[in-house]
Amino acid sequence: MPSLRSLVLSCLVVSGVLTACGDSTLPPPVDPPEVPEPVTCDTVGVTLCENACVNTTNNPVHCGGCGKACVTGEVCTGGACIATCQIDGQRIFEGTLNAANACERCAPATSTTAWTPLADGTSCASGQICVSGACGAQCLIDGVAHAEGAVNPANACERCAPATSTTAWTPLADGTSCASGQICVSGACGAQCLIDGVAHAEGAVNPANACERCAPATSTTAWTPLAEGTSCASGQICVSGACSAQCLIDGVAHAEGAVNPANACEVCTPATSTTAWTARESVPLLVGGRDITAQGWTTVSGAPYTLTYGEDYVRLSTSTASGGRTSGQLLIWRANAFDPMTPSKLRVVMLVEAVNRHNTLDSGAAILGSFTPPYGNSTDRSQMIYLDDVAIGWADETQAAQAPVTDGAYHVYEFALDAQKKATVSVDGVAKLTRGNFTTTGTLALGDQTNDPNVDGTVRIKSVERMCP
Repeated sequence: MPSLRSLVLSCLVVSGVLTACGDSTLPPPVDPPEVPEPVTCDTVGVTLCENACVNTTNNPVHCGGCGKACVTGEVCTGGACIATCQIDGQRIFEGTLNAANACERCAPATSTTAWTPLADGTSCASGQICVSGACGAQCLIDGVAHAEGAVNPANACERCAPATSTTAWTPLADGTSCASGQICVSGACGAQCLIDGVAHAEGAVNPANACERCAPATSTTAWTPLAEGTSCASGQICVSGACSAQCLIDGVAHAEGAVNPANACEVCTPATSTTAWTARESVPLLVGGRDITAQGWTTVSGAPYTLTYGEDYVRLSTSTASGGRTSGQLLIWRANAFDPMTPSKLRVVMLVEAVNRHNTLDSGAAILGSFTPPYGNSTDRSQMIYLDDVAIGWADETQAAQAPVTDGAYHVYEFALDAQKKATVSVDGVAKLTRGNFTTTGTLALGDQTNDPNVDGTVRIKSVERMCP
């Protein structure tokens, strides 16, 4: 018996004309299925993704390429998925700065709903950085924030100067005070002076003035005068800030050669001592070549006479007019030449050019160890020393001695008076005359002591000194 399968198959016509056994009706023709037209994307910047044209530069499903979908919280822009923040109802791209605070930005990794502070030290404006989310003129040094102007606690000569650096200390200007008596030099604090732009160590001497030094405790900007009396060169000391040959004795400055007001036999001699008086051999009473009036001498005169000066002497000369009954007279005297109450010695260096023979109590060239103005009394004249051509003697004729008076040379005449009032007269160191009980006023006189006619003299006096004990 044929199977059911074979019966069915027998009813099928291979040609497709008959669809079933026993049905003679032909089926209507069947149309072929429609084939869709292929999709093309001709617009610039549009790409075909999943049979659709999309702009991959801003399509969150196909961002930068087909199937590259952005995750939640990202937007597609420029073909890239960009994280964003939603702050105050606004979508803000990652990295965007807060327009109201340059030290805040959108950082979705930290927060998508609030601004995130920038790291401390981030520059936020010229000379300003962010610190704790705020922009200001500060410095962030070694992780610590410092306000503008803050001084480095480890170095008083460094400060925070954001305009120069926000990450390192800035040295203070040279000369800036950094402690009592100290200033900054090259960023270091020390006891120095900055004078005319040059730094000097404490104690440094002014190269232009040996009496000034750097004394920061007094001034860090100017030289300080050294103490009065400080040695500044051989035989020189500082006085009023200047180096000179002076003496500072008992707090008082004295010029070189100044005489001790308490002892005329002591003078300021800096080469010997700048702190004490120096003993001297003699006290000058007359220096030749200089005005004798300015040296304390007074003249007694009668014409004809001349008083002139040479380079190192004063010249006294008298004469007698032809047929004159009197002669010229010229005597110079000085009061207080010596102390009449104490032993004294006077030294006269004199050249007698010419002299007439003396008369008793008169002489054309004389030395008076005692004088009473204007002409001398009888005692003065009796004790007077006359100088003749080749001899000297007492004017009262009590004693005389040979001496080379008018030989054209200067001679040293010394008059000494001891404690017993004994007077001794020496010529060039040789004793010639003596006299006891010598009475003196302490006034010395020299020259022509007479107006007797033809008793005249011409002498040159180089010096008169009172010898010191």
